[in-house]
Amino acid sequence: MNNHEHDSIDILIVGAGISGAVSARLLAEKGKSVLVIDKRNHIGGNCYDYTDENGINIHQYGPHIFRTDSEEIWQFLSRFTSWQKYTHKVRAAINDKEVPIPFNFTSIDILFDAQKAKNFKEKLISKYSENNKVPILELKKSDDKDLQKLAVFIYEKVFYHYTLKQWGFKPEELSGDTLTRVPIYTSYYDGYFTEKYQTIPKHSYTKMFENILNHPNIKIQLNTEFKNLKNIKYKKIFYSGPIDEYFNYKLGPLPYRSLNFEFKTLPQKQFQNVAVVNYTGQEPYTRITEFKHFLNQKNEKTTIVYEYPSAFELGKNERYYPIPKQENEQLYKKYLQLAEKEKNIYFIGRLGEYKYYSMQSAIAAIFELFKELNPV
Repeated sequence: MNNHEHDSIDILIVGAGISGAVSARLLAEKGKSVLVIDKRNHIGGNCYDYTDENGINIHQYGPHIFRTDSEEIWQFLSRFTSWQKYTHKVRAAINDKEVPIPFNFTSIDILFDAQKAKNFKEKLISKYSENNKVPILELKKSDDKDLQKLAVFIYEKVFYHYTLKQWGFKPEELSGDTLTRVPIYTSYYDGYFTEKYQTIPKHSYTKMFENILNHPNIKIQLNTEFKNLKNIKYKKIFYSGPIDEYFNYKLGPLPYRSLNFEFKTLPQKQFQNVAVVNYTGQEPYTRITEFKHFLNQKNEKTTIVYEYPSAFELGKNERYYPIPKQENEQLYKKYLQLAEKEKNIYFIGRLGEYKYYSMQSAIAAIFELFKELNPV
């Protein structure tokens, strides 16, 4: 998909992930000439997937499940892919038992004796109503001693060690935003997400990205660092690379967590009952993903991946998650002040905005930006 025959274009887009690809398509459809560059040898960013030698679709950078309640986002992406319906279910290994995550009534039934479980469920329904999502911090503030005990149990067994592994910090050292992501469902619903549309691209994420970028006004150049780009004139930049890197770390590096992946192909049809099992104890890994569940693939072998969080080290591994701490957000805001002084450049995406984005939230942010910029 590389094309080096360009020396003057309307728009340069740095990064061929979800933010860059969607921006490129929207701009191309407005008649702009667009060059997309990426330092990697593939498009799709961390959504990149491929088919291995056993015919199994592999998410190279960890599991990605698309979900949204937005009709606008759903209709947009549906132009570029057909879908495999998929309800994401996650289990956690707690006290040598597998229970649904987020914690729900089934989790309670599995982990507690019948009378205690009945008491917990009745009190949850009485206080929070049925079919509701209750953040763990709200549950911890309950004036009911039984519900406080339940909250402490969930916090310690589901959240504490997982958070420590994932982020390298104790939960109380992180911003409150992170803590609100851990709810308990006051129901037997055992899906991980609740959005209207939950699905996987039927013919792979990579194929969907190829279709998004397949436009006569879009050219793509891979294996290309922004700092090494020469002899190309452009009017505007949409930059989805790291904002601190753009400014040569003038104010210091923004902290990230990284991930190490250990892939294994096993001579068996199935390894676990769901795609993702979280390990919330003191194991060095946070989760194991078995890929064939996503597209319901039937193979004689299976491929799994162990996920090990680690510190990000420049030049050694990839940035995955901006670390949600107040001082990091303050540093980002200082970089944002520098960015506001730049002309004709827009910082987008997880790295450009130093924000944890799901696919849908990344696309929503691009849609919002383009409404503000109309016409570009």
